[in-house]
Amino acid sequence: MAVETPTRADKKQQTRTLLIRTALDLMAERGIAATRTIDVAERAGLAHGTVFVHFTTRDDLVIAVVGEHADQIAGRLHELAGDGATVRDVLAAHLAGLAEHEAFHSRLVMEGSLLPPYARATLLGIQSAISAHLAQAAEQEMATGMIRRMPVPLMFNTWLGLIHHYLSNRELFAPGQSVVERWGPTLLDHYVGLLRPKGEGGKQ
Repeated sequence: MAVETPTRADKKQQTRTLLIRTALDLMAERGIAATRTIDVAERAGLAHGTVFVHFTTRDDLVIAVVGEHADQIAGRLHELAGDGATVRDVLAAHLAGLAEHEAFHSRLVMEGSLLPPYARATLLGIQSAISAHLAQAAEQEMATGMIRRMPVPLMFNTWLGLIHHYLSNRELFAPGQSVVERWGPTLLDHYVGLLRPKGEGGKQ
């Protein structure tokens, strides 16, 4: 059986993917602002100029990296929190998506204000996708009395604030470990407990 020879377009796409994934790893290790294009090229085993064959500017590379991360989280959400998902399912899917590149997402949380505008918009897009899934599940559960009625944006922002607090203080809460693995189940149980109707699960 003949083996197909990669085309020039295939090789170009492979190099672009290598640069994005290498940059993501380096930004997770060193920080987004501290990672230079020459560092990415050296780690990938490529000439520095190769970066600019695929990305006109450093900002374009950052945008591509954030976009790749957003696609991974969105994919995990669609996989684990489809139609009929509960609030717990949606939040657990969010945690699962974060766990795949937790260190990078922590950098996004801490350095969000330093990102190029389009990358910031992509980060907000991640949050909007999670919020939309949560809204669908929450409306169903509020209608049946499973959780208390409250504005969904407030519900989502409270969850996001909780998770981001732990991610941005990783060395305090889980030094040398994954925050999601160490604290994810506890935070999920705690948060879902806060949503229960008064009289179920505590002093609400």
